[in-house]
Amino acid sequence: NTTSQTEIEPQIVNDLRLGIAEFDTLNPILSNNKNVQEIGKLIYEPLVTISKDYKVEGCLATEWSIIDNNAYLIKLRENIVFHDGSKFTAKDVKFTIDKIKDENITSIYKNNLKDVINAEIIDEYTIKLFLNSSIPFFEYNLTFPILSENYYLNQDFVTTSKNQNPVGTGKYKVSAHEQEKILLKQNQNYWNNANQAENNSYGIHTISVFLYSSMGEVYNAFKIGNIDLIHTDNSNFEEYIGTLGYNKKEYKGRQYDYIALNCNSEVLSNLEVRKAISYAIDRANINSNIYNSKYYVAEFPLDYGNWIYVNQSASSGYNPEQVKTILTENQWELKNNVWQKQINYNTIRTNLNLIVNSSNEKRCLAAEDIKEQLAIVGINVTIRKVNDTQYQNYLKNKNYDMIMTGTNVGFSPNVNTYLGENNFSNYTNEELKNILLEIQNITDENLLKEKYSRIYEIYRAEVPFISLYFNKNVVCYSQNLMGDISPNNYNIFYHIENWYRQY
Repeated sequence: NTTSQTEIEPQIVNDLRLGIAEFDTLNPILSNNKNVQEIGKLIYEPLVTISKDYKVEGCLATEWSIIDNNAYLIKLRENIVFHDGSKFTAKDVKFTIDKIKDENITSIYKNNLKDVINAEIIDEYTIKLFLNSSIPFFEYNLTFPILSENYYLNQDFVTTSKNQNPVGTGKYKVSAHEQEKILLKQNQNYWNNANQAENNSYGIHTISVFLYSSMGEVYNAFKIGNIDLIHTDNSNFEEYIGTLGYNKKEYKGRQYDYIALNCNSEVLSNLEVRKAISYAIDRANINSNIYNSKYYVAEFPLDYGNWIYVNQSASSGYNPEQVKTILTENQWELKNNVWQKQINYNTIRTNLNLIVNSSNEKRCLAAEDIKEQLAIVGINVTIRKVNDTQYQNYLKNKNYDMIMTGTNVGFSPNVNTYLGENNFSNYTNEELKNILLEIQNITDENLLKEKYSRIYEIYRAEVPFISLYFNKNVVCYSQNLMGDISPNNYNIFYHIENWYRQY
């Protein structure tokens, strides 16, 4: 009987198996590989990190404050050591910043620091960053990984063999780097290692990272059970790994599509027409028909899990009956299936152009669907499919009624792209302009939420643009991988130290 009970007792495995396709380098400043950047978050640490709901949290920095709008004073965490035992100080931060900004080095983190003019060491654990202007929520840019100056002493940063296993301050360190596999082990000197003692029967103690030549090989390795977790934004991933035998977590990606409505155009300067368009577009239907339900319908640029976005009222949503009501109430008449109105002795009709980039096939199909939906309610749309150069000229000159566009949303709650100066909708609102200035200096979370709630109210009332979609990201993982697996766009490995495999 005792033997029988022992046989069915689950076995705990503390090794996690991951895969990287087309590996380039483990140096996170130099790598352009998305999988390397993801795994790099386990090895290296930034000044600030981002939580699951996109709040900024201190990491290697404990405090930061804005000085004179154009400078940040940053206090660093003390008593931190790199994996090789060397001490972490402000010198390492300046070294990393200088390398990222070096014009001879290509780094995905250049954009984080494009507004930094200079980094000045104040003392061993304080550094000051000078900016070229006031940047809203600049602290969200402090998420670049910090490397050791001492480790690269007298080395060529780009070509040195030390890039095979550079040292960080993170939860895991490189233990071995072979031709087909990189082995990571728990960093026993980690400054925040409350949950990762070696004698703990749960938790990931070692990570085996297998190197593959293509993403197809990674999919196949996952399918046959050789790796435990994959992350993808490929909407057709099920064609490679099937639909059975694994768990998955889906979340909103960073690709955000919307329609900018030119508030200076003759027809769309009328608020009721903009509202009518928003009521007439069935985004869920387009998502189903064009995107095979592989996107998320978006309500606002911050509607991707950001803590500051609170949708306090239900979406106005698809309601074609409201089109007739709102236009009639504002003295528009439906004649020959097009709405018209006398304004200053001129007859204005709801004839609009919609610009779309011809190289974006899905957007072109969505534009056709939108045209049909608007035609049903008496709004006539002419689609102009233009090449890349023409499309950029339209955006630059804003000589359109409507344009289908999109952006990769940042981690910060900055909405200036959509509502600030020079937005693609030519939209201005004095109250909104003041709020966007105010929030740059507000640190109280409740007050920030109030301000953003008001921003959303203005957006809903004024309809300067119409939110469409977020793309979908997926983490697929084996059924025997246990723990709180809750990824977001910043990090797919939250609480990895508490994961484990069970058989």
